[in-house]
Amino acid sequence: MDTLRFELSSACFTSAVAAPSLHSHSRHFFSSLQLGRVGSSSPAITSVARTTENEICTADELHYVPVPNSDWRVALWRYLPSQKAPKRNHPLLLLSGIGTNAVTYDLSPKCSFARFMSGSGFDTWILELRGAGLSSLSVDTNLGKGNSQQRIVSNLLENFISVSERLENVLDGGSKILGMQDRLSKRAGDFKQRLELIPHYNWDFDNYLEEDVLSAMNYVRTQTKSKDGKLLAVGHSMGGILLYALLSRCGFKGMDSGLAAVTTLASTFDYSSSGTLLKYLLPMKEPAQAINLPIMPIDTMLAMVHPLMCRPPYALSWLTANISAPQMMDPEVIEKLVLNSLSTVPVKLLLQLTTAVDHGGLRDRTGTFCYKDHISKSNVPILALAGDWDIICPPDAVYDTVKLIPEHLATFKVLGSPGGPHYGHQDLISGRSAPNEVYPLITRFLQQHDEI
Repeated sequence: MDTLRFELSSACFTSAVAAPSLHSHSRHFFSSLQLGRVGSSSPAITSVARTTENEICTADELHYVPVPNSDWRVALWRYLPSQKAPKRNHPLLLLSGIGTNAVTYDLSPKCSFARFMSGSGFDTWILELRGAGLSSLSVDTNLGKGNSQQRIVSNLLENFISVSERLENVLDGGSKILGMQDRLSKRAGDFKQRLELIPHYNWDFDNYLEEDVLSAMNYVRTQTKSKDGKLLAVGHSMGGILLYALLSRCGFKGMDSGLAAVTTLASTFDYSSSGTLLKYLLPMKEPAQAINLPIMPIDTMLAMVHPLMCRPPYALSWLTANISAPQMMDPEVIEKLVLNSLSTVPVKLLLQLTTAVDHGGLRDRTGTFCYKDHISKSNVPILALAGDWDIICPPDAVYDTVKLIPEHLATFKVLGSPGGPHYGHQDLISGRSAPNEVYPLITRFLQQHDEI
């Protein structure tokens, strides 16, 4: 590898937020909610909705933006810049990974990337894509009644519960020490109340890119009025892939992306040449298509098995290794991540993302546009970070995209050292060492490109 293209760290290469609720905002107008100011919000927001959102949203403000061609409104959490920090020229937009919400950037007081950046003077916005966190359907949406897709998902959960109950009986001899069966029944009951939303989970990656992200960027641009109209952006996992895809699309079309600088965390267009764990998900592709499975209730399923991940006898502790390197995240932080930050996702989205594991990398929904083929046309500075122990997006997968970016624009850095700390997939934003090692690195990079 060209040593001029990247830096090595320490000389080593290396809620429960339920499904979207229905709010009384019209989807035809932008709306915002000042949290903590009960008397100042829009009259269209009922006191019940406001109270519920206040309990979930930890930001200074909560904004909603209607998504074109859909019944959804994405949510934007805003963390106002500290008055004690230097004034910044550009707002900062944060994008999280697949099936996650804004909580991933604000998991705990000790490990909050959003608060760190606002404390450094950046007007910080976290986008919750449709279907995630506090994003919502318009109140006049016609919710579907029972159909075959709902029965498929219901049967999937019933089978999952049955297997989990048998597993608990084996592990604790039927003593019910883990209490999984009660928890499973409650989770399944909560989810079944949301089955009517299934017909509205019908989007893919391109919908996120062309509608959700662009709508959010335009809204932030309007609200903040930066002098050159540009934004800074940070994306983790799929959030970083979305930023790469935007740069690729704009490069292909010869358009300005509206981004001043970008940082990606554990993101790539092409996993095919790496040892990524995602390759083991490919055998699920054809069965999901064959049975017409509409959604994957990631949040419900992981919440159900959480006790076996984080408590004795740790039968599913291997799942936490997919999230974080050993000893990198406190147990209570992992618990909050699993129980409060995950969302249900449509299988249509997952199926498009599986092209990233095929030769040539991620493609658009038609299969004719290969995103990595045009990233070289980007003119935006990029800092690409990877974790040395990331088994979902290993460093070589991250580099596969970085090497295509013009050399003078790309900086590649792998976090982790031989003696530790090591960084797994989530550790780059939530690991105990991230505030000291990762956050300042990103801040310095964004500061360099904040001038106008």
